[in-house]
Amino acid sequence: MHLTHQRGPLHDLPDSPEAYDAVLADVVEQALARLTPEGNLEHPDCVDDIGDTSLGITSLLALAWQRGKDPRLPEAVRCSLAFHLRERVYVDDNPGYPNLTVRGSGLPYARYTLASGAHPIGDWPSTVWALLQTVNVLDLAEGLVEDEQRAELVEVAHGYWSWLTEATFFNPQEAGNQAIGCVVGGLMLARHLPPGQGEQVRSRAIALYADKIRAHRVADRGALLPPEHGGAYDNNYGPISLSFLAQAHRISGEEIFAEDGDALARYIDARLTGGGFDNGGPRYSEQHSGFESVLGLRYFGARIGSDLGRYRGDTRWGRHAVKADGGVDGHFAWMLVWQIQDSTRWHRTPSTTPTRHQLRAGTVSVAFDDRMTPSLVEAAGTYYLPAAVNRQHGFGPVTDGFLFCRPMGEVRVRDVRADGLAAKLVTKPVVGRDHVLRHVRSLYVTDGTSLWTTVAVERLPGTPYLLAGLPYAADDGDRVRRTAQGQVTSAGELRLTHPESDGVDQFDARAERTQQEAAFALAADPRGYGNPDEGWRHLVSSTALEAGPAPGAPEDLHVFAVRYGPTGGFAPTFAYDGSGLAVRTEAFTAVIGEAAGDAHGEPELTLRAE
Repeated sequence: MHLTHQRGPLHDLPDSPEAYDAVLADVVEQALARLTPEGNLEHPDCVDDIGDTSLGITSLLALAWQRGKDPRLPEAVRCSLAFHLRERVYVDDNPGYPNLTVRGSGLPYARYTLASGAHPIGDWPSTVWALLQTVNVLDLAEGLVEDEQRAELVEVAHGYWSWLTEATFFNPQEAGNQAIGCVVGGLMLARHLPPGQGEQVRSRAIALYADKIRAHRVADRGALLPPEHGGAYDNNYGPISLSFLAQAHRISGEEIFAEDGDALARYIDARLTGGGFDNGGPRYSEQHSGFESVLGLRYFGARIGSDLGRYRGDTRWGRHAVKADGGVDGHFAWMLVWQIQDSTRWHRTPSTTPTRHQLRAGTVSVAFDDRMTPSLVEAAGTYYLPAAVNRQHGFGPVTDGFLFCRPMGEVRVRDVRADGLAAKLVTKPVVGRDHVLRHVRSLYVTDGTSLWTTVAVERLPGTPYLLAGLPYAADDGDRVRRTAQGQVTSAGELRLTHPESDGVDQFDARAERTQQEAAFALAADPRGYGNPDEGWRHLVSSTALEAGPAPGAPEDLHVFAVRYGPTGGFAPTFAYDGSGLAVRTEAFTAVIGEAAGDAHGEPELTLRAE
C-alpha cells in the first residue's frame, strides 16, 4: 500500500525553459478543446474551488502567447476574460457568508462554489485566488488584451482587494498561506494603479503583513512561523506559504519577506527527512502540495544553501492542478506562472551547518520536535514516527507505563562531527511519577548509512525498556509505501509490539489505516476542518519497537542501545572513564560527559571512529 500524496522529490521534475514550454503547450491544447462559445475554461467536473479557475487557465494561455505568439491564443484570451468578467464576478452578498464587516458593499468577490449560499465560508480565499489570477493576466496583457477590457480587469482587481481588506475580516480562516497570498495580490495590483493609488495599496499590503501576519507568528522548534489554520506549520500549506513569501520578495524587494522566508525555509529543512518524507499539521497531516511549493522551495533553498527540493510532493500536481481524469484545472495557476518566470535554479546539496533540530548525513536523518525528542527518524529508507504507550508519545525510556521524554527544565544539545561521523547529544531533566528528577542523555551517531542511538538514565525501577519508534513508511522508488517493520538491532532484547485492540485510538501499523486517517478520526471536527495533530495526540497506543536494557552497563545506570540500518553484529560496551560514560561500538567510541557538563552546564561529548 502506497501513501497517496507523497511521491517524488519536487526537484526531480525538469524545470528548463523547454520543459515549461512543453507544459504550456499541453495546457493550450486542452484549453482550446475545452473553451465553450461563452468563453468558459473551467473543467467540467469542477464544483468547489471554482471561482478563479477559468481565469487561471486564461493566465496560462496569456503566458504561452507571450512566450510563443501562437495566433490561436489572443481571441481565446479575450473570450475567456469576457466570460470571467461577465459570469464569475459577484457583487451581491453571498447568503450565509459569516465574515462580512460591511453588508451590501457592492464590491466584487469570487465564490468557492457557484450556487448562492452554498459553502460560502470559502469565498475569502477564492477571492484571493481570483485577485492573483487577475493581476497575473494584467502582467501578461501587453499586446494581447485591448484597453477597454484591461481597464475593466484593473477595476475588478482593485475591487477584489477592497472586498478582502475592507468589507470582510482579514484572514478569517487563520490560514497563513491565504493571508500572505492576499498581501502578494496587493503588491502586484499596486503596479497597475495610478501612482498615488498604487502606493496606498502597496503600503497597506505591507502593513497587513506586518500587523496581521508577522505579529501573530507562532513559535515551533526555535522558529517563528506564519500561523496555518491555527497551527505553526502544515506540511501541505507551509511550503505554499513559502512560495508566497518568495513572490512577495520578488515583487517588492522588501527585506522582511526575505528574512521570514529564510526562517521558514530553515525550519522546513530541519524538520524534513533527507528522503523528503514529512507529516504533521493542523489540516493535512500527510497531504503534500506539488507545483504550489516549487517556487518557494527553489527560491529559498538557493538563498539558504540547502536541498529543499528533496521535499516529496504530490507529483500528480507536479505542474498544475488536475482533476481525477488528469485534465488541467486552473486552481492555483499563478504558481506555475511565477515559477516559470523565476530564473532561480534548484540548490541540490545539503547544508553542512549543524542544526539544533536535525541530525542528517547521507541517507540517515533525525528530525527533533520542540522538546528535542525525535519526531521522524529515517534510516535505510524506512521512516519511524514517535510511538505511543499509555497515551504518551515519543522516543525514550519507559517504566511502569511512564515515558521519560518530557523535559522538566532546559534541554541541552551538543553537536560533534569527527572522522566522517555526525553526532548529537541531547540531555534533558525529566521527572517521573515518583517525583524523582533524572537526567536522560540521548546520543545519536551516524556514518550516513546507520544510526546508533544510545540512551542513558539513572537506574529505573521495575522493568524498563526504550520506546524506539513506530515503523511507518519506506521508500519504494518514487513512492512511499506503508510498512510495519524496519532494519533495527538492539544491544538488549528487541520486541516489535502491536496494540491488542483495533479501536481508532490504537494504531496498528500492519493495518491499512494511514496516520492521517487515524488522526482525523480522532480529531474533534470533520476532516478538512479539524486538527489532525490534536486528534493524533489522543492515540492511546501504537505499534512500537521496544528495546530492553543493554547488558554490561554501569550499576547506577540503565543504558539502552539501538542501531537503525543494516543489520549485523552489534555488541556495544559501556564504562566510566575519567571524562564520563564511554560508549564503544563497532564503528565509534564516544564519551558522554557527566550530567553537570562543563562550567556552564553544557553537555560534553567526544567522538572518534574505530
